[in-house]
Amino acid sequence: MEEQLAEMAARLAELEAKANVTGTMFSEAYYYLTIPLMVIIHAGFLAYEMGASRQKNVLASGIKNILAFAFMVPTFYFFGWWIYWAFPNGIDLSAGPIEISGLAYANEIALPWVEYMGPNLADNASGVFWGAFTLFAATTASIFSGAVIERIQVVGFIILAIVLGSAAWVIGAAWGWHADGWLVQNFGYHDFGAAGVVHTIAGFFALGVLINLGPRIGKFNPDGTANNIAAHNLPFTLTGLMLIIVGFWGFLMACMIVPGEAWSWFTDKGATIYGTPMTLSSLAFNILMGFAGGIIGAWMVTRDPFWMMSGALAGIIACAAGLDLWWPPLAFALGFSGGAILKPAAGLLERFGIDDAVGAVTVHGTVGVWGVLAVGIFASGYPALQGDPGVATTSFIGQLIGAVVMVLLGLVPGYLISLVLKGAGLLRVSPEAEIAGLDVTKVPVAAYPEGINVSGSPAE
Repeated sequence: MEEQLAEMAARLAELEAKANVTGTMFSEAYYYLTIPLMVIIHAGFLAYEMGASRQKNVLASGIKNILAFAFMVPTFYFFGWWIYWAFPNGIDLSAGPIEISGLAYANEIALPWVEYMGPNLADNASGVFWGAFTLFAATTASIFSGAVIERIQVVGFIILAIVLGSAAWVIGAAWGWHADGWLVQNFGYHDFGAAGVVHTIAGFFALGVLINLGPRIGKFNPDGTANNIAAHNLPFTLTGLMLIIVGFWGFLMACMIVPGEAWSWFTDKGATIYGTPMTLSSLAFNILMGFAGGIIGAWMVTRDPFWMMSGALAGIIACAAGLDLWWPPLAFALGFSGGAILKPAAGLLERFGIDDAVGAVTVHGTVGVWGVLAVGIFASGYPALQGDPGVATTSFIGQLIGAVVMVLLGLVPGYLISLVLKGAGLLRVSPEAEIAGLDVTKVPVAAYPEGINVSGSPAE
């Protein structure tokens, strides 16, 4: 009898070990697949920005976007990933209550020369997590890039992209998108889909840069009224926006923590980054409802296909902070509101003399703030961290504080660093280059060597 029980116990242990291996492989593959899905976001940004540019600036806009992506990879490897783990408590580098933060922890897992930051046969998880976060960083930098097309210098843009993608948003993520973050621990901040830590920061960083960069030549008349500078290929821009939506399924998938042996310290079931429970079902319901609401809201206000597709993105951002919480009709209503406010908010920005070429400040910044505040309005009292009664619950005041912090984390560095670059002559191209076209003056090949015949007219 004892031999049979021992044999059964050994058999159960073997089955459990196999199940753990299978579960670990699934969870690692899950995050691995979010990486190429998020690359689709960058295919979308590439098409979106090149289509939104005039013919004379198409390739210059594309080159800028490609470089933003490329520079995020090494800079996030060398210091962005370390910042995320080191600074959840602000300037206090000691470990937080969950003990997955602080100087010692960051030095152990995120310095470029430690075992977790390279091929390690005993560890499949670290590189996959790093890769997913690197694509978050690249997405944040690309959000800002569209606002400044057709007049920014490449070197100045790259410096700004590195600051935003590998530092500014990472600090926001450490504070509000981390179980040890001080905004979470002290104020119950909840931002599942990064409406604040990615979109708000990127949108207001763009605003800070635009204040110093100035409008494109010909955008405003002497009396301050704005002229429409039309996209050279609106269908290409609309296709790019749809590709961004496709890629955001990968982005939002990667915001969910699925059970895995390598991070069993955190959860044994599907959870947010705060450890609170959620399912992929909530994403399926609410992403689609927010997407549809955003399109319909923008259509009812503008009838403009550009704003309709921008509204799709705004609809998802309006829901993003609470995608794990919303009942689908509420997600639709939030998405509708995000799409409806786009054009009026962008028009208000123009009246202040700001030339945002693709509406990035409004789509990501303004709607990002609304998405953060919506959690405080509709989900107050929700636990900020699973199983820790000592942590503050979600509240409107906590979300408002978080929104203000995210605005400042974007606006202040965006303004100050672009001001320094402006003083150094590295921010804006010369008026002569801008008028002639950046493809002519900065790029060694032509996008349309045979020209484009528009309505029977010769190409410019």
